[in-house]
Amino acid sequence: MKTHKFSELLDKIPPERRADIEERVKQLRAEMPLNELRAARDLTQQQLAQSLNVNQAVISRLERRADMYVSTLRNIITAMGGTLEIRAVFPEGPVIIRQFREIAKPEKP
Repeated sequence: MKTHKFSELLDKIPPERRADIEERVKQLRAEMPLNELRAARDLTQQQLAQSLNVNQAVISRLERRADMYVSTLRNIITAMGGTLEIRAVFPEGPVIIRQFREIAKPEKP
């Protein structure tokens, strides 16, 4: 069996199909669950937990939740090195909801 370089295989894909593939990859990178986002940022649950001063089990539970406080999600995203933006999407285009930028971090006892 002859082996091929990946670039050679890509060159054989018609341009229209390659554009479809690239668009799908872009979509998948733009939308992912929290656990995949953490992994894509090359962070373990333990590393993220240390950044947030919680134990690893807390991160595990948070990654399975579909509902959480905006401030909790913002803290997780910040610990990953990002910034959380909440936006509404309308046919005319997206609108960033600014009031969530100013949520104060809870004080630790």
